[in-house]
Amino acid sequence: MNIPKPQEVYRHFKGNLYRVLAVAKHTETGDRLVVYQSVADETEVYARPLEMFMSQVDKEKYPEATQLMRFELTAENSEEDPDVDAFMACETYTEKLTALVNMKTRLTPEKLSLLACTCDIVLPQGDLFEKYEGLKSSLALRSKYEGTRLRQ
Repeated sequence: MNIPKPQEVYRHFKGNLYRVLAVAKHTETGDRLVVYQSVADETEVYARPLEMFMSQVDKEKYPEATQLMRFELTAENSEEDPDVDAFMACETYTEKLTALVNMKTRLTPEKLSLLACTCDIVLPQGDLFEKYEGLKSSLALRSKYEGTRLRQ
């Protein structure tokens, strides 16, 4: 069984994306728990036993499920996406903003959520365009103030 790693993004069989924060050890039982949070709404943190996190979908309970596993690692974790690589290589918010604008036509909801996640930005509710505009304005605001912080 593959063990999830921190920062990996998984798709739940119902469609939502979740970022793994850690694999924890239960203090009483020693069971391993996957600690994760929603990429779209980071206000909630969840914990689920590792075996359940990595289990197959119960097809009797959820016959309409198209995904085999309860959680599947998304392609956004791949280093083969040049847009994500370019965004991650940016050293300033100004560079990140430029990279985001340059990839606008290639954005997917998953990629947009991943990019926001890397900057600890919570995307607004809405369609892809509204989320894109939310990330863009957040990066622009951070860019405006990134050079004015006091540094030691």
